[in-house]
Amino acid sequence: MKEFDQGKSAQELSREHGISTATFYKWCERYAGMSGKELKRIKELEEENRKLKQMYAGLALDHQLAKEIIEKKH
Repeated sequence: MKEFDQGKSAQELSREHGISTATFYKWCERYAGMSGKELKRIKELEEENRKLKQMYAGLALDHQLAKEIIEKKH
């Protein structure tokens, strides 16, 4: 985004980084005005959130299987 602010076109930057122009503008909208430190923190939180969702999905599946086993025994 710094390069864009310095005058490079969105098309040029998209080509250099292998992304679509639409993706570039979406990132600008989402991350405009953030420092590198803030962006890094957001990425860390997104990764942590992904892991927690994955853990929840596994536990929910285990819970469902346990309920089915208990129901079959009765």
